[in-house]
Amino acid sequence: MLELRHIHKSYSERYPVLSDISYFLKPGEYVAIMGDSGVGKSTLLNLIAGLDSPDSGEVFVNNTKISALNDQDATLLRRKEFGFIFQSFHILPHLTLHQNVALPLLLNDLPVDRTDVLLTEVGLRGRGNDFPRQLSGGELQRVAIARALVHRPKLVLADEPTGNLDPDTAYGILQLIRREIKKNGASGILVTHSRVAAATADHV
Repeated sequence: MLELRHIHKSYSERYPVLSDISYFLKPGEYVAIMGDSGVGKSTLLNLIAGLDSPDSGEVFVNNTKISALNDQDATLLRRKEFGFIFQSFHILPHLTLHQNVALPLLLNDLPVDRTDVLLTEVGLRGRGNDFPRQLSGGELQRVAIARALVHRPKLVLADEPTGNLDPDTAYGILQLIRREIKKNGASGILVTHSRVAAATADHV
């Protein structure tokens, strides 16, 4: 599903962030990446998604070289194949929760019937007509998770997906992410500081 070949990335000559990273992520595999702040975990996710470019090396998703795509083709690939869970949520404030979660389905010309299912799965049943301004930070994070999973993506990239959640809610969300990845034959990468969260992956 995902292959990294000799990835290098630095933001200055003196401070390389990633050096000669190679990895192959198989379909159905779910891995956790742990490390201190600033070591390049989020940078690696951005490189995989084609939101940033490595200084050298190559990223392949489904045998497609990300850097060889133009902006439109890269956007279409991300829209169809990727599910992103960002630390900063990126929930659209002018849309209801239902509309936010349904967006990947609409963009991919898919039926929106899974929208309410995912809102229920993340503990927001009956809140579809609410707007983001009515939610807490933890609730917004759960909306972002529902949106990332709703279209059954083949590659889930989760950057600290439970950072704003209480332990009990976090456990349920982590199980949901794992369950969706396995059920859909997808692959997943979880970036986390939490050993409890990392333990839900196949390996670290």
